[in-house]
Amino acid sequence: SPPQDSSDDIEDVSLFDADDDVSRRSKKSKIRHPVASFFHLFFRVSAIVVYLLCELLTSSFIACMVAIILLLSCDFWAVKNVTGRLMVGLRWWNQVDDDGRSHWVFEARKVSAQGGNTSSEAESRIFWLGLITCPMIWVIFAFSALFSFKVKWLAVVVMGVVLQGANLYGYIRCKVGSRKNLTSMATNYLGKQFLRQVSASGS
Repeated sequence: SPPQDSSDDIEDVSLFDADDDVSRRSKKSKIRHPVASFFHLFFRVSAIVVYLLCELLTSSFIACMVAIILLLSCDFWAVKNVTGRLMVGLRWWNQVDDDGRSHWVFEARKVSAQGGNTSSEAESRIFWLGLITCPMIWVIFAFSALFSFKVKWLAVVVMGVVLQGANLYGYIRCKVGSRKNLTSMATNYLGKQFLRQVSASGS
């Protein structure tokens, strides 16, 4: 049988644990990719700002629509291909096999034993905050446009929901794994909430 790798049995111990803990915390809180972090929020926030202020900036609906769709498209490409991989070590894409069948692939970067590939907590917080908050804002815009009968803006808002919602769904699949894992996580969460309510009412 091939020799067993004993690297898991070796542990590096620092002589100065306090200094090591401080340096580890500073690495986690440091933004390692400031350009990626900036553009992760820039395109999606700019699209929302243009949507809110477009009627004040110009009377041309076509110019506003083109500007918003360009910003949303740039955001979709940047988040899907760049910022997700750099900031949180996740990526997803679609590939076609030799039989012509389409497959969606969701990947998460493996963490090394030394923790060299762990993501910065600050970057992870920025990534998920922007990824979750902005699609929720577009959903609010969609209901607002629907109930206020702004039919011409509905297509633009739906585009925002679809593009940013696709990235959100893709990265959630990368984070939690398969659909089975996602279902089990939701079931476990609801079960814990139910047990907590039962124990609180019984005490």
